[in-house]
Amino acid sequence: MELGEGFTGSGAEAAHVNTVLGRRDGSVGTAWATALASPSTGHAPFVVVLQPGLPVQPFTLFVNKAAIAGERHAAITWGAAQAGIAAGVTDALTDGLFEGDGEPGTLALITAVWVDPAADDEALVAANNREAVRAALALGRAGLPGAPDLRGRGGEAWNPFYRPG
Repeated sequence: MELGEGFTGSGAEAAHVNTVLGRRDGSVGTAWATALASPSTGHAPFVVVLQPGLPVQPFTLFVNKAAIAGERHAAITWGAAQAGIAAGVTDALTDGLFEGDGEPGTLALITAVWVDPAADDEALVAANNREAVRAALALGRAGLPGAPDLRGRGGEAWNPFYRPG
């Protein structure tokens, strides 16, 4: 199982994507199917498609981290963000990121995707999600960050929503 994290952009159009990649016949495949079959209020996991009727490979599940907060947020989440994820996964496939794992059809990918309810620029949301998922997959493939990368850096903890003064 490979775990990844990618963050790209700033403001309401920033993309924050977490990835879980593993075999369809293993624990990731089980989690993938369970998540697909377990929607909750504001959260409806779905299969990522490059175009209607053309799911990406490896089969990818889009799980929204922010509850849908209205029609515009829904359209950007299911439209632009999903298209960005589809393009980024397809870029990774084209770049050979999944080579060495057998056929991409033997893998399952879960993407947990943040779309800010205030997002409005669809092109930027799509572009940021494309880049963030590709970065998350690359980090997962490389097994990064490692423990040595983190040791002694606890005092440097910050994120776009909190920066110590």
